[in-house]
Amino acid sequence: MDAIMRALLTEIGGYARCVTEFVRVSQTVLPKRVFYRYAPELLSDGFTASGVPVYVQLLGSDPELMAANARRVAMMGAPGIDLNFGCPAKTVNRSHGGASLLRTPDLIRSICVAVRDSVPAHTPVTAKIRLGFDSDSELEGILRALELAPLTELTIHARTRRQGYRPPAHWHRLRQARASLPFPIIANGELWSPSDVSRCATASGCAAFMLARGSLCRPDLGAAIQAAHQAAEPVPFDWEQVKQLLIYFLEQNRSQYDPRYAVNPVKQWLVYLKFYYPQAGALFAKVKRVTDPNAMATALGESHWVQAA
Repeated sequence: MDAIMRALLTEIGGYARCVTEFVRVSQTVLPKRVFYRYAPELLSDGFTASGVPVYVQLLGSDPELMAANARRVAMMGAPGIDLNFGCPAKTVNRSHGGASLLRTPDLIRSICVAVRDSVPAHTPVTAKIRLGFDSDSELEGILRALELAPLTELTIHARTRRQGYRPPAHWHRLRQARASLPFPIIANGELWSPSDVSRCATASGCAAFMLARGSLCRPDLGAAIQAAHQAAEPVPFDWEQVKQLLIYFLEQNRSQYDPRYAVNPVKQWLVYLKFYYPQAGALFAKVKRVTDPNAMATALGESHWVQAA
């Protein structure tokens, strides 16, 4: 999720924190402009317009280099640093990043220690892992390595790298992590509805949850979960409300980026939305070959703000 999507979802509500897309750390201390590109919220003290903090996520395998980049982005005002040890992408894993580090738990701990030592004491350092790389039998060794890691919180995607995103998520395995580690555990994986979060809480014992694909499929998911937690009756967004979000999303992409690149993010979002809104699937079929932002705006049923490209 980029800054535009973060702003949109946090305005709807229900979120206590956001995390950027990962910033790849491989050879050098990155210039400030790279961090501003991934986290333009740094220009606003690290918060979205609705006041939600945005942690900057780093991905890499060199403790000293990760620490140096964490120090730089912390000095730029990042509200927190998040470390990615869970990305399952083959291209990332082949370059010894993301979930590939689950094979070397001691290296994960070394990175966590180096980053913690490099940033101010008031800056949270969080991380994300999976249950293991090839098998969840690896979890015990990973947890042993993290027992002394100076993390503020740990998010666990309740699947291995090999399992990818295939259902189910094994929420019950997170109870072992909660019993072993001295910091809070955040549950992640297969959270598509308030009832999923409730079942995950029961199975895992967790009280905090990370949403990803679910929030793209249902933009009001965070608010709906919060309402359910407060025993209120959530009123789901209808398709007309979602269409207005799509119009706004297109307009923001068009105003902040080159107009040539404004259409594809809308189409990508429609692919997610169709899992909850069948109308999105029909709309995607209609616009999948559209490349012009004016034509996309017309397809979305909005014309009053359309200008010549």
